[in-house]
Amino acid sequence: MTTPERSSSVPQPPVPPARDRVYRSPMGMVAGVLLLGIVLWLGIDAVIQGDGRTPWLALASMILVVPGVAAFTLRPAVFANEERLRVRNPFRVVVVPWGQVASLRSGYSNEVVAKTGAKYQLWAIPVSLRARKKAARRSARAEAEKSGRGGRGAGLGLGFGGLGGGGEIDGPARAETDKVMDDLRELLEAREKAESAQGDVAVRWAYEVVGPVVAGAVLLVVLLVVG
Repeated sequence: MTTPERSSSVPQPPVPPARDRVYRSPMGMVAGVLLLGIVLWLGIDAVIQGDGRTPWLALASMILVVPGVAAFTLRPAVFANEERLRVRNPFRVVVVPWGQVASLRSGYSNEVVAKTGAKYQLWAIPVSLRARKKAARRSARAEAEKSGRGGRGAGLGLGFGGLGGGGEIDGPARAETDKVMDDLRELLEAREKAESAQGDVAVRWAYEVVGPVVAGAVLLVVLLVVG
């Protein structure tokens, strides 16, 4: 007596989506929280304590300013996984599959350049020229110290370079945002030819931000014109 074979077409559990690496600007978020706190404090006080049309002007100003401040400080983020790069800028969301990325460029700002020629700035990864200069000075100082130790060690035949390596820098020092761009370039190089990393570039306007900003601006103009 033979036992029936089990069907091999057993339903497989769904493959979980690739987890995102999330990059934000810590300084931008801190500045955003502080600015929003000041705006809300002054605005709510004006709404409660103000006379005449002052409460309405304060309300319209908050409707305009609060989404704007949040858009430029708290909202920007870059999400990267094995399939695509998603850039959340103040007023737009851009999704670029790795197969459509021509380059990740760093100059006075960090940008992703699509193969179509379109350029999208990475607001969440701002360039700090001060941090770059500081990293360059640190790297130069480390190289000078290493050369000095190496010269003395070579003269005595002791090889001091291997004894005090705990404080040395592995490779050239880099600014934090430049390190982030290096990570993204490595991910691009590894995934740009993958089948799951192909597709079209998608750009969406952030109407949840644009709408309140426009509404607040219109209301403020109307109040000022009406007097």
